[in-house]
Amino acid sequence: MQQAAPIASRTGPVGPASFVEWGAVLAGAVLAAALSLVLLTFGAAIGLSATSPWPNSGLSVKVIATLAVFWALAQQIGSLMAGGYVAGRMRSRWHEAGDETEFRDGLHGGLVWAVAVLISAFFVFATASLAVRTGADVAGSAVVGAASRTTNPMDTVLDAMLRTPAGAPQSRNTVASDEIRGELTRILTSAVATGSLSAENRTYLASLIAQRTGVPQQEAEKRVDDAITAARTAADKARRAAILTGFVTAAGLILSFGAAWWAAIKGGQHRD
Repeated sequence: MQQAAPIASRTGPVGPASFVEWGAVLAGAVLAAALSLVLLTFGAAIGLSATSPWPNSGLSVKVIATLAVFWALAQQIGSLMAGGYVAGRMRSRWHEAGDETEFRDGLHGGLVWAVAVLISAFFVFATASLAVRTGADVAGSAVVGAASRTTNPMDTVLDAMLRTPAGAPQSRNTVASDEIRGELTRILTSAVATGSLSAENRTYLASLIAQRTGVPQQEAEKRVDDAITAARTAADKARRAAILTGFVTAAGLILSFGAAWWAAIKGGQHRD
């Protein structure tokens, strides 16, 4: 009597029933997230050590910014490569060979990337942002001593508008209250957002500056114009920084996805 042919199995002798092994994926993703956090902290420490409050000491701002972008990409790609390799190496063997095996291994690397991105969104980015803010506060204190904690560029614009000329007599009105500074900030911000400053607001700002600083009306109007230009310049710099951050983040995610996929395939080859 002829025996029936055995039913083909989707898995190896000890492989699971599902094509996706979440244990290997989660192990790789957790490893990648942990490595990313460690490398980010290490990079922040190196960046602080490269700065200096003294003239002609330390690296320039452009060099530090370039190194920061490079390190952000390198640590992301490297950590996800490690996580993808672990997932591919830990995944069970399959009967299928060739392209099918490579695709399944690579897919596990892609899942490591996806889970690691989610973990980063909820955990790593929060702790990394805290570390970066703390490092920035330390660096700022080292550079400017007891300077204000605020980093709002509008404060610098207001300081230039309300500065009393050297040698001018001081009065009680020369120091603007928080309420006045808040009003000036709102007017300037609205002017930058709408693209123009109304004649009424321009006259009001010039009169207020002339009253508090003692400068002539013409000089006060020039300060208003300079303040608008400075505010627009600061807004444009913030816009460019946001664009650069978006492109770097997107490029890093795309490259790290390919790196995790490739590393998982390599891990599968070493496993087999």
